[in-house]
Amino acid sequence: MSGALPPLTPPERAPSAAAASPVAASHALPSSEPAERVLRPPLRWPGYVAALLLIALLPFALKGAYWQGILVVCAMNVLLAMSLNLVIGDCGQLNLGQSAFFAIGAYVSTVLLKSHGWPFWWAVPAAILAAGALGLLLAAFAARLRGHYLGIASLGFAVIVYQVLVNWESVTQGVRGIYGIRPPPPMTLGPLGVIEFSNPAHLFYLVALIALLVYGVLDNLMRSPVGETLRSIREDEISAASLGVNPARWKAFSVGLGAAIAGLAGCFYPGFVGTLVPDAFSIVESFTMLAMVIVGGLGTRVGPVIGAVVLTFLPELLRDFGDWRLMVYGIALTLCVLFMPGGMVQAWQLVRARWARQGVH
Repeated sequence: MSGALPPLTPPERAPSAAAASPVAASHALPSSEPAERVLRPPLRWPGYVAALLLIALLPFALKGAYWQGILVVCAMNVLLAMSLNLVIGDCGQLNLGQSAFFAIGAYVSTVLLKSHGWPFWWAVPAAILAAGALGLLLAAFAARLRGHYLGIASLGFAVIVYQVLVNWESVTQGVRGIYGIRPPPPMTLGPLGVIEFSNPAHLFYLVALIALLVYGVLDNLMRSPVGETLRSIREDEISAASLGVNPARWKAFSVGLGAAIAGLAGCFYPGFVGTLVPDAFSIVESFTMLAMVIVGGLGTRVGPVIGAVVLTFLPELLRDFGDWRLMVYGIALTLCVLFMPGGMVQAWQLVRARWARQGVH
């Protein structure tokens, strides 16, 4: 890619670009609506309160270290699914290498913690910045690519990162791995006393609350002019560019932010499992993240969250099938893609619309 990219288009111009998008147009309110109704945001707090209550009650419903550990994995998967949905679902850019940014967050935080003696809560921002910066680097090289070409480029990036983790033994310890990684340090929370994150329930609360905060940030971001800009690129990049949007810069923004969120998830993985080896970040992990986004609902807010929860717990619920477990899991995914191409969220919307029509008649 030659030359410097032009300046970032201000988000304020995004609504004009988004007007070319059929999705944006389909959500526009009629001109007869009162102005205050158009500007008034919908009430979102009941959903956040329900999510907080669910997070608080889950460790009591799923008792035992094993199932509470699955909850921790589920919370990390929610972060990863949301990060990938920002790139694929909201901006329409095929990314098959999201596991690389998950690995970067895990290794940068662990190396700073173990080899350089950094405090955990200092290593986390550094790991997030490192993952986001490499995401921007990937976007800079792949800004002119689209579709499957971008997918292949991102897949190649993930392969490069994996090989670096395997062969840079002086830093990553290669296939031998890094051992003895401790969970985040305890926190003192007033009347609650000291919170030990070696307890999987406490670690779940930490990661789940961070995931809920990230969800709120992304939800508000995608309801802003920035979200309209990203959706206009997803729907028709050429039309968006003709209306003043800079697709290369906004694609870089989505890839960089998605990489930073994946790096954030990676910071909690080593302390949870206690070890860090490259095989935990293989290409298969990227396709698992992609499946979570597609099964839940590509381009929706709550869809990737649902997909992450379902595909985290489904393998555990199928353990009674023994050696047939993976086959049943694969069949379930195939049927979901065939009969619910829009994901579980779209399927629920279709069922609800059918019920509404039957109620009318």
